Parts: sequence; structure tokens; C-alpha cells
Amino acid sequence: MPAVFKFKRNPLYAKRGMVATTQPLASQAGLEVLSRGGNAIDAAIATAAALTVVEPTSNGLGGDAFALVWFNGKLHGLNASGPAPLLASIEELHSRGFTTMPNHGWEPVTVPGIPAAWAELSAKFGRLTLKEVLQAAIRYAKEGFPLSLTIAGEWSRIFQHYPKVLKGELFAPLFETFSPVPKAGQMWSSVEHARTLESIGESNAEEFYRGEIATKIDTFSKKQGGLLRKEDLERFRCEWVSPIGTSYRGYEVWEIPPNTQGLSALMALNILEGLPLMDHDSEECYHHSIEAIKLAMVDSQHYVSDINYMQGTLGALLSKEYGTERRSLIKEHAQEPLPGKIQKGGTVYLATADSEGNMVSFIQSNYEDFGSGIVIPGTGIALQNRGHNFSLDPHHVNALAPGKKTFHTIIPGFLTKGGIPIGPFGVMGGFNQPQGHVQVLRNTIERLMDPQAALDAPRWRYLQGKQVIVEEDFPIEIVESLLKRGHEIRVSSQKSLFGRGQIIWRNPLSGVLVGGSESRADGIVATM
Repeated sequence: MPAVFKFKRNPLYAKRGMVATTQPLASQAGLEVLSRGGNAIDAAIATAAALTVVEPTSNGLGGDAFALVWFNGKLHGLNASGPAPLLASIEELHSRGFTTMPNHGWEPVTVPGIPAAWAELSAKFGRLTLKEVLQAAIRYAKEGFPLSLTIAGEWSRIFQHYPKVLKGELFAPLFETFSPVPKAGQMWSSVEHARTLESIGESNAEEFYRGEIATKIDTFSKKQGGLLRKEDLERFRCEWVSPIGTSYRGYEVWEIPPNTQGLSALMALNILEGLPLMDHDSEECYHHSIEAIKLAMVDSQHYVSDINYMQGTLGALLSKEYGTERRSLIKEHAQEPLPGKIQKGGTVYLATADSEGNMVSFIQSNYEDFGSGIVIPGTGIALQNRGHNFSLDPHHVNALAPGKKTFHTIIPGFLTKGGIPIGPFGVMGGFNQPQGHVQVLRNTIERLMDPQAALDAPRWRYLQGKQVIVEEDFPIEIVESLLKRGHEIRVSSQKSLFGRGQIIWRNPLSGVLVGGSESRADGIVATM
């Protein structure tokens, strides 16, 4: 029986420009910039900035970002993830009584990369000034906006939990800034956030890293026992990186290299490519996909970290030969995955495109919900808790170290065919992201689905061991067959567990754009 589509939207088409996000107001911010003569890069920055305002449950000015940019016939990669503070170390965390990295407080805070990402993209590829590009986001923050339904629900869920675990003076600015919790349709604003955006725009983010804002972060950190210092902010620079990719059934799939988990998606595709094409609505096809993801993800979590600490393992993990070796482990029944042996050698996603052929795949995040729970007084800046992914095991590849970047879950994707750009894609949701990438790509390449249908199709998510969750509209007969193969299946109605994606494809012959926006969220594809 074919997979059931619980959601049904039509894909949208355009020629002059397109912006796809989870929030209509953010999409409109990007479209506004395009209509004023900006390009896809300007639109991406405008959209990303707006998302820090209209979707604070998933991202903010204190998070990290990555981008894949098709510009002037070439794909560029930007890594704007920040390192651990120079004062952060395993010994320091142990002295504070921690045996594992905590979720909240100053300890998991790493240097924010988002403002630097906007400034770097603007300087390298933008047509308008950063100040011009941030105007819509500033307006939303200053004048207010009506909260969307999905974000209102997420906000409420988060603040039912926060008062139980975030107590004391340290977290007071969080509650002062983001409570009382607004309901869907109610207006919400943050004048402090607006002022910070204005400062970032006017200074090209210099104030954030080397000026007054950096001083405020440093002062609050010292006062409250934090490890982040102005020196950490001053030292930070984004990195331009070469995207990594693999071929898959006639296409090329591109990701950002480690420290991201984009490698997981590529490894899973390498495993799957050697399997015969089959009925994509069969339980065998789902079984193969789940097993491939298991093998790829357990490898990533064992080997991936700051690329400077990976000791030449990237090429081996990405090789077709290693994919063949891992493929041989897929059996008729579900397996407990183990990492292979190799020869050493809360997130938002958006996609934009313009009439000149420029396209951007952009993702930014505070990691979990509002991040660390640390909000810098008077700024609206909620700092991420990305450092939670560090290990306190000194022998682990992702062990905490001063100035080291941690394993990162957020990944933008890009698709080409024969070196010709098809377009940006992404699916948010923590460790669900490479799984979402594989599922929407298989829907696109093998099932020939349009972008909206590829996003709407029922999803599954591997957790650990043999545990898998599926959406409530997932075909019951497939669930029953997977159970017989030894998978431990649980059905979930929580839409956020399965990620939220955006896709924009360009027809290489006509230049017509076709886009899809996640039906599990409130977003739209804005066109011109």
C-alpha cells in the first residue's frame, strides 16, 4: 500500500525569486529584500535575521550557522560555528562537579557564530548593506508581530518545563525576556532584540564581537561564573570551507564538512546506492533505509568532531569502498549498530533563490529550544547550548578542549546534477537531520516527487539501538512488517520530532523555480 500523505499542499513555481522558510513573516522579509534589488544572499540574511525574532524557540542571536551558497557558477561553504571558550576544559567541568556535559547554564555555551555569518555572507556576496538587509527583522522586533500557531505551541511546551529546571538569578533574564508566554495570534515584541540587530547592522557585527555587546556578554559571564570572555569573541572568525559530496544515482549531493554531521547523510547514501532499486513503498525499502542510517550515524558519533581532531578519517568515511563494506552488514533483520573500523587517512532552515541563478542553503540554531537558558540582560541575546555535545571522556574524538569546535547537528544541503545546480534543501531537527536529508532525497531522486510531496511524505526517525519512531499516518502494514524484522517501532503524534524542511529546485533548462515548505510547520514559499 502506498504511503499515506497526511498533509497536502501544492508546490509553488516562480521565475524571478523564491524564499522558503517555516515562518511566513520571515519568508516575506526575504522577498522584500529581493524586490528592493537584493540577491539570494541578501534574502537569506534577511530571512535568517527575521527568524531570530519570529521563531525564538528555535534560534537566536547567540547561536551558530552554516551555509552552502551557489554563486557565479560555484558552490561555496561557510562554517560559522563557534568554539568552546579558552577557559573551558574537562578539568574545569570536573571541578564544577560535572561528569557529563550539562544542558543548561554557562558550561555548554560556545562562541556564537550567527552574527558573524550574516556579516561574512553580506561582505562576500551581498548586493545591499547589512544594515539594509536587517530592516524587516528590526521592524518585527520593535513593532511586534502576531505569533504563529506552531511556535505558540512550542513556546508553551518549553515554558512548562523551564521553571522546574532553570532556577535562580542566572536564569532570571530568560524569564524576563520570554515570559509570559504569548498565545497564537497575540502580538510579541522585543525592543532589546531590535537594538541589538541595529547595532549588528550598523557595525557589520563588529559590536557583537569586539564592541559594546561583547563587553556586556563578558561582564555577565564573569558575574555569573561563566567561562566565555570577550577574548573568545574577539578571536572568532567564520571559515570558508570546501563542501563535501558524493554521487547518488546520477546526482551529486553536497554537505558542509565536519564538524557537522552532514557526513552521515553522505555515508548513508553511499550504503544505499549499491542496493537494487525496489518498490519504495515496500517494507524492505524502509528496512534498508533505516539500517543504512543506523550505520552512518553511529560512525559519525564515533569519528566526527572538529576536523582538526579527526586525524585524516574524513576521506575514509566518505569513500565508496567504505560504503560497500558497511552495506554488507545489512541483513534481513534489524541490527544493533557498531562503528566501523577505518584506515585513518531548537534549529531553523531556509532556502533562497534569485533570477540570476544564485541560491542559498542556510541553517542556524540555538541547539535546544532557547539554548543554554542564558540571556544577556538588555540585549535579547539567548546563548546556545551547543557545547552539550562535547564529551568529558578525554579519549573521545569529541572531547571538550579549549578553543575546539564540537560535533554539530545542523546541516544545510545542496543538490547538483552533472555540476549544474538543482538547488538547496534541508530538514531541521537535531540528530534527525541527516535522516531527513536521506528521506527527501530518495523521494526526489527515486520516487520522482516534487519538492512539496517529498516533504509531505510520512517520515520515520531512528533513535538508538533498534528503536525507531514513525509518524501516526505511517502505513500500518509497513510498521507491522518492520516489527517482524526486529525493529522496535513506536508511533508518535509529535510532529516536531520528524523535522521541518524546505526545498527549492531550479529547472536547468527553463530556469523556473519550484519550491516546497514544511507542512508540519507554519511556513510558506514566498515567490516573485
